[in-house]
Amino acid sequence: MRFRVSAAVLTGALAATALAVPAAAHADDKSAFRADLKKYAAQGKARDVAQGDTRILSASINGGKPIVLGTHGEKKVDIVITAKDNKGIARGYAQLWRGTDFDNPQGIFFTDQEDVACSNKGTTGTCKLTMTLDPELEYNTAAGGGWKLLVAALSKDNTAAAKYAVTTTSIQRDSRLTVDAAPEPVTKNTNLTVTGALTRANWDTGTYTGYSAQPVKLQYRAKDAKTYTTVKTVTTDNVGKLKTTVKATADGYYRYSFAGTSTTKPVTTAGDYIDVR
Repeated sequence: MRFRVSAAVLTGALAATALAVPAAAHADDKSAFRADLKKYAAQGKARDVAQGDTRILSASINGGKPIVLGTHGEKKVDIVITAKDNKGIARGYAQLWRGTDFDNPQGIFFTDQEDVACSNKGTTGTCKLTMTLDPELEYNTAAGGGWKLLVAALSKDNTAAAKYAVTTTSIQRDSRLTVDAAPEPVTKNTNLTVTGALTRANWDTGTYTGYSAQPVKLQYRAKDAKTYTTVKTVTTDNVGKLKTTVKATADGYYRYSFAGTSTTKPVTTAGDYIDVR
């Protein structure tokens, strides 16, 4: 089950219910754990919770990499929770949220499953969930860092643990970059014009739009060389376009490279070969 609410502010009651109900769904005697989570959420305090000897050891989302979304097509990411209890771990739960108070988050993403059964090796359990994000249902305000992974684990003897921010991740807008060096061929020691454009996914419009005022490196690799070196840094104009000139001295490849930002994926073009005569 998942709900797309990244552009909305949830009420404290909804936030508390979203956390408490799934984590408590498979035990009859976890009312204290459920009450604790509800109390902490109502107080706006993201406090970790643990019952008995149940502990969250670690968790990851998307293999520790930022989640990148284009303009179309759902993106499914994996969440892995590792927890420990002397009786083993029965079930796991997770959600992704952003904000300073869990009681008043900027947004929450739910996993595709309400919760999952976990596999155990000795007293350590591994719980694997998936989360699906749809760029057609998102807003640009969802982009950036500070997304916190909340996880909870239920042991086989009905004790539980939760961490409100076991790790963090970024959700980034996909980016595209082009390069074109001209004229081709070019006379040695004359000017070569290198143009391009930097665009990124706009979830508000469902299109790729220009990314303005961004530094992009122009890099060169000689015909027989293996590595690129930076020639200069060029800044995109108000519609994301790039244009600069360099002196053509030898056959080689020119490319643009964008380092990315907290909201936007890094991207580098393939090299554009120039024949210098």
